[in-house]
Amino acid sequence: MRSIPVTFACGAAVGVLGGMIGLGGAEFRLPLLISVFGFAALSAVILNKAMSLIVVLTALPARLAAVSFSDLAPHWTVAVNLLAGSLLGAWAGASWAVKMHTSTLYRVLAVLMVAMAVALVYTHTADLGGLGLSGPLLAVVGVIAGFGIGVVAAIMGVAGGELLIPTIVLLYGVDIKTAGSLSLVVSMPTMLVAFARYSRDGSFAVLRANLRFTFVLAAGSIAGALFGGLLLGAIPDMVLMPTLAAILLISAAKTARHAAPASEAATAKAG
Repeated sequence: MRSIPVTFACGAAVGVLGGMIGLGGAEFRLPLLISVFGFAALSAVILNKAMSLIVVLTALPARLAAVSFSDLAPHWTVAVNLLAGSLLGAWAGASWAVKMHTSTLYRVLAVLMVAMAVALVYTHTADLGGLGLSGPLLAVVGVIAGFGIGVVAAIMGVAGGELLIPTIVLLYGVDIKTAGSLSLVVSMPTMLVAFARYSRDGSFAVLRANLRFTFVLAAGSIAGALFGGLLLGAIPDMVLMPTLAAILLISAAKTARHAAPASEAATAKAG
């Protein structure tokens, strides 16, 4: 199952799903790493984080071409406010993940997949509007929100755009296009902090042992995301979002089943 053509095709499928909603697809790639490629929970998270970094590094220049630095500059305080919490959250989340019992991590990942499904549907179907916060209250809420997003992104190995974009729109009243670019500006250093924390753990060896697999799956994700971007808007949100949410919910159920003792041992051996 880890041949180059199969790996690339799986990555492309993930990328298409993410591209159709303007994201990288890491939330769909994580259950694929666990259920299809047989990696244990922490190994899957570390590999997913590495691939997310590659995908975001590729997407950032293209995104900045559509929304320039001059468009983002007036919103620099938004990035700083969220980063004040997300950098700490990323370190904390990665620290908790490496210390969790494997079965506990499977359960946490399953719960977070359900949360991602809810966030996905809400972000793309609800009429998002600013909450009207300002001053010190906004700053405090921004740090808290950033911390929570950093924790989730680190534990799942994702960029966190699914949570960052609606947070930026709701808290700061930024339009969704600009929020998408700001989310990349925030997620990049946040991912680097989590990655640095994971690199200090013995489980990081899974990345060194699977470098070719990582780059092939990431390349597939990038190619798929580009193609999926062409399909953006081709399928009505009222059809697409429930379908993608259902995929995440099914993945959550399958991931939760890995928490059973027998399954845990088999999966850990496979990873």
